[in-house]
Amino acid sequence: MTTIREVATLAEVSTATVSRVLNNNSNVKADTKKRVEDAIERLNYHPNDVARTLYKGQSKIIALFVPDIMNPYYPELARAVEDVTNDQNYTFVLCNTDGDNQKEQAYRKALKQKKVDGIIIVSSTITEEEASALTTPTVLLDRKITSNISSVTVNNREGAREAVTFLKSLGCAKVAHISGPQQDTNARSRRDGYLDVVKNEKWFQQDYIVSGDYNFEAAQQATKDLLTRHPEIEGLFVGNDLMGVAALKTAQDLGIRVPEQLSIIAFDGITLGKTAIPSLTTMAQPIYDIGVCAANILLEQINEKATKTYHKEFSVELIERDSTKKRERT
Repeated sequence: MTTIREVATLAEVSTATVSRVLNNNSNVKADTKKRVEDAIERLNYHPNDVARTLYKGQSKIIALFVPDIMNPYYPELARAVEDVTNDQNYTFVLCNTDGDNQKEQAYRKALKQKKVDGIIIVSSTITEEEASALTTPTVLLDRKITSNISSVTVNNREGAREAVTFLKSLGCAKVAHISGPQQDTNARSRRDGYLDVVKNEKWFQQDYIVSGDYNFEAAQQATKDLLTRHPEIEGLFVGNDLMGVAALKTAQDLGIRVPEQLSIIAFDGITLGKTAIPSLTTMAQPIYDIGVCAANILLEQINEKATKTYHKEFSVELIERDSTKKRERT
């Protein structure tokens, strides 16, 4: 295996100069840098990552934890984080936790042993105590669990209120809600936003709220049960787009015409909603911007040893598509 000393000899520089080139140090003359880079390429030299980690105290690795990689929201988010971290010469690692706290803990332990530089976490199972005990630079994404750790979220409750108000403006007399898992703070916020609008309506009843668990199959069953029990429902606010597409399919299977008989609006703004038939009206999150923001906050904490915490909240935007329309009364 080629050593850094061999590179230095070929380039006729010191090993310290080779290290400065490898670490993108600006205090190297252009012609010297070119000689070193040529020597590295000629000798096919690869730095010893373990040794560099021990020497610099950095692994140049960043991890993103997501609860369900099958949900199209998370690959779109991961792309943004990967773009930013790769641009800064970090290795990006994606960890799928399946919403399992023990699996999440095992990942955190393994990455800590490998001296991972930072973690971005989307989690509905991590406790405030666990989050506060983290010593690795961390950003909480999509959920704000504790004020002591930086977070990037969206205005879930306000967005939900806007979605339900929109359905009512279309003439939907009775509006139901398919929610995410109640251990998720964002699912609770979206549910609360729905309730803010409908809880005082004479027609409202508690079983107009059913859980789809942010899961396609569970949302299909929840939609079937809801619409079978309550055929009078004219509007449906669904907690995320994945469940929204499930609701579209189920309504069609039941012979309910969307949007003529039932208007459906969801939350997220993933690409899947555009390709559904009919296309899905949604409260769109700026998914890529969210990922970029989280990655930049984390990099600042890592590179500048920053202790300041940030709590950034993005706004969502109503994207009207074919799954909603104004009702025509006869």
